[in-house]
Order: sequence, then C-alpha cells, then structure tokens
Amino acid sequence: MSAGRLANTAASLVAPGRGILAADESTKTIAKRFRTHAIPSTEWTRRDWRELLITAPGVERWISGVILYDETLRQLTSDGQPFAQAIEARGMIPGVKVDTGTVPMPGREPEALTEGLDGLDDRLPEYAQLGARFAKWRAVFTIAPELPSIECLEANSQRLARYAACCQRHGLVPIIEPEVLMDGAHPLATCAAATQRTLEYVFKALGEHPVELDGALLKPNMVLAGSKSPHPRNPDEVAAGTVRCLRAVLPRTLAGVVFLSGGQDSEEATANLRAINATGPQPWPLSFSFGRALQQDALGLWAGRYELRSVAQAAFLERARANGDACRAVAAGEIAA
Repeated sequence: MSAGRLANTAASLVAPGRGILAADESTKTIAKRFRTHAIPSTEWTRRDWRELLITAPGVERWISGVILYDETLRQLTSDGQPFAQAIEARGMIPGVKVDTGTVPMPGREPEALTEGLDGLDDRLPEYAQLGARFAKWRAVFTIAPELPSIECLEANSQRLARYAACCQRHGLVPIIEPEVLMDGAHPLATCAAATQRTLEYVFKALGEHPVELDGALLKPNMVLAGSKSPHPRNPDEVAAGTVRCLRAVLPRTLAGVVFLSGGQDSEEATANLRAINATGPQPWPLSFSFGRALQQDALGLWAGRYELRSVAQAAFLERARANGDACRAVAAGEIAA
C-alpha cells in the first residue's frame, strides 16, 4: 500500500464525529468480563457478542473502525460472512490487535514488556489477506517512585516503533498505544509528567525507524489522577493536562489521536473526551478508541440472551453517539437529528 493510501485510511479512522470500537479483548479478558454477567465464554458467545456490536443499526454513523482479536478476524458471522467483510459492508474499517500481551520485565517488576515481534512479518500479510487494514500494539508503563524506568521506556518504545514500521511495510496503518497505567494514588501532575516523558521516548523511537506519521495513529491515555487518588477528577483539569502534554511532544504530521479509556467508566470517559475537544482546534483530530467504556452498558443488558439483543444494541449506539458528539465538543442533546 502506498503512503498516500495509508494516510487516507488513517484519516478515515479519525473522521469528524467518528471513532474506533476496540473489540479486541483477549480470550482471557473477555471471559472475565462475561463472568461478571454469568455469560459462558465460548467461541460462539464471543462471536455473538461482537456480531451484536458491529451489526447495530446505524453504528457506522459514529464508529469508523473496529479492532478485532485474532479469533474474531478468522470467524464468520451467523449468516456466514467473514467479520472483516461484514465490517466493510457497513462502512467501517476492520483492524486487528497484533501484540501477544505483556510479560514481566526481567529484574524490573512491576514493569512489563510487550511481546509479539517474533513472526510479525509473517502474520501481517495474513491479517491483510483476511481483510484487516490497520493494526494495534499496546505497551504499558507503570507510575511509581523512579518508574517508568529508562530501561522500560526505551525497550517498549523501540518495540512500538519496530511494530509500526513493520505494519506500514505490509500496508497496514499502525495504532501506537503507549498506556501509562492509572493504578496508584498519584496526582494528575504526576501522570502528566510520566505521560509526556513516555511520549518523548516513543516519538524519538518512531523517528529512528521509517514510520510515516501521516499514516499512523497514536492511542494514548488521558492525563488523569491515579485510581486511588483522594482528589476528584475534573474533566476540565483532565483536558488541560492532556492537551498540554500532547502539544509539548506530538509532531503536527501525526494523522490523529484516538484516546484509550483506561479503566474509566463510560460516563467519565465521554465527559473527559468532550472536555478535551472543547479546548479548541488542535493540530490533529482527537477521537476515541474505547473498549469497555463503549461496551459495558450494553453487555450488562445483553447478558448472553438473544431476546435482549436489540435492547443491548440500542444502549451501545447511545454510547457510541455520545462519544461521536464528544469528538465535536457538543453536549448530548444538542445534535440536530
């Protein structure tokens, strides 16, 4: 794929008022979420849940692309259509998670390294043949005294850059996800400093590899106080800290930013996304790539019951619409029909 086509795909993924559905939970992660609602985790229940999401009527109004797990990309929908084709037919772009998860960083726990580079050159052409047009790789960074360490920042940043370059060689747009974890009691300022430092290492590594930034997307965390912080999180403070951090580091040539929700509930993630966009025009589109924050309300309503499929889809569409509106910095209820 030419650089121009990569840039066009990246731009389509951050089109105004649209964002990405992350439906790429590993089998272990989705099983844990299913257990909360007494849903058995089988190949078929996982397929039914993800099919429910991508076939919600009118979903393409607010969802531009869908990140799939390896299993789902290889599955057929209930009417016999490959998932990637079903997504394309609805005007969305199929993608796939390509990292294989994290392992403890030797001698530096609780820090972790993301794996998946081995064999990636062989897997990407297969994913492209199955219909994927973009990919995602997640690295995690822990906030603690003296953390994230230089060793962790350098190692994970290099892996993100190598992954991104490999994707573009095979015609896939890379989504680069450096997540600074929200675990801890730290204040927002600590997260801001760690996030900016992490992004500096990531973009330095991207500059050392042949990565075309206009054909790539960044999926960062929002700048938040830690999950155990005693201070309430204010969307305006989150927005100010997040935008300040991005503007300090990100090149203007980057195609766009799609925030992860990172443990926020659905309402909080949407409120923060709206506040971020309300700061005014930025050099890049600021959109979303949410997983649980898009799915959690609908999953609880569905709970594995076919007869509640349309109810769950309606809840999912409402959350997708709210986030699409947030990308335009328009409060719920102010969008014309």
